[in-house]
Amino acid sequence: MQHCHKLFVKIRFPIFFLILILFLGMLCFSEDGKGSSKDIHIVTVADAIGPGVAGFVEKTIYDANDNKAVCIIIAVDTPGGLVESMRTIVKAIFQSDIPVIVFVSPSGARAASAGVVITMAADVAAMAPGTNIGAAHPVGAGGQEIDKAMSEKVTNDMVAYIKSIAKKRGRNEDWAEEAVRKSVSITETEAVKQRVVDLVAKDMDDLIAQLNGRNIADKGVLKLDSATRKIIEEDLRTKILKTISDPNIAYILLLVGLAGLYFELSNPGAIFPGVVGGIALVLAFFSMQSLPVNYAGLLLIGLAMIFFIVEMKVTSYGLLSLAGVLSLLLGTLMMFEGDNPVVRLKWQVFIPTIVLVSGFFVLVAGLVFKAQVNRPKTGSSGLVGQEGVVRKSLSPEGKVFIHGELWQAKANTPLEIGTKVRVKGVNGLVLMVEPIESDLKPDHR
Repeated sequence: MQHCHKLFVKIRFPIFFLILILFLGMLCFSEDGKGSSKDIHIVTVADAIGPGVAGFVEKTIYDANDNKAVCIIIAVDTPGGLVESMRTIVKAIFQSDIPVIVFVSPSGARAASAGVVITMAADVAAMAPGTNIGAAHPVGAGGQEIDKAMSEKVTNDMVAYIKSIAKKRGRNEDWAEEAVRKSVSITETEAVKQRVVDLVAKDMDDLIAQLNGRNIADKGVLKLDSATRKIIEEDLRTKILKTISDPNIAYILLLVGLAGLYFELSNPGAIFPGVVGGIALVLAFFSMQSLPVNYAGLLLIGLAMIFFIVEMKVTSYGLLSLAGVLSLLLGTLMMFEGDNPVVRLKWQVFIPTIVLVSGFFVLVAGLVFKAQVNRPKTGSSGLVGQEGVVRKSLSPEGKVFIHGELWQAKANTPLEIGTKVRVKGVNGLVLMVEPIESDLKPDHR
């Protein structure tokens, strides 16, 4: 035992140092691999600047920094978008330790509204021939004009923001202010002359050639001779989040969610409609928390569903259904209106949706109303009031023939075979009958 203890003491230090060396070696290898990247990360943004795009670009910039890429190039072609999404991208650009280059391309592309701010925030701003930049005047959430007092506040805030960005990057502050206040827009050659962007490049090859050897403030000289290009594609998660952030998808998810919950509450235990409805509502609310939603419109849509449901319980002769259709239409128009490409609800989506949803609830309400006013034709309730003939004398019980079937029947007075009777009630499987007055004295000729 003592021998084993001495052996352990003798070998434990070499083992400890061996483990330590292996651990440090793994760390060194990891850091070396992380910092040895010679990639140029390239990402394309050819869409309106919304929450999905902002999340994708932000993640791409952070990943490029983690991988120690030489630089990241963002190819932009955008009509603009949401202010908060734009600010998310700008913050990611400013926090980047590697150079971020924004390239308005290909020819025919534009950087408008939010795209102007993102381009001017880049370490290097470039444009392809035949492109334009400008028109950054802020508009309301739905694309509509803002009232005068609010417009002045929003415009002044945006002017201060874009001028601070232009100053930080050494670009034309006066033009930046005009782009916001007067919605001015200029071509790529004018943009270079007025110090809005840094250079014009024919394509990606030309851009990289012009960037090679360029000194980036606080980030050193770009050495791109041996750099390889790495195209960053949207992953599945980004595509899903980007898709459900679309207001058209959010609107459909909202209506599907409300309809699913209605079916579950109407038929407890169905499970499937409730599960689908719950998931759809959660996804809809996720989309709406990142979109500028008018909650008055959301409440009107909820009120429309209440009207449709109450119509099935209360006989209003279609008035509640009409109120439901009107509320659904007004709520839809109030939620997403205007020309802003990010928050615009396409008429190809909302008109068929309103017609289908309204038509469905009106049809169901009509069937319910018809079932309420019509007398039952099946089951025990459907036998009440029916006429038949006595086949086995009732004294007081016997048999009657009704609807092609023999039924056990009972009467308050004895009735002979052949007497015509009318059902006045049902007790279990026994019919309570009474004679038809015109046939109280049956003829046995």
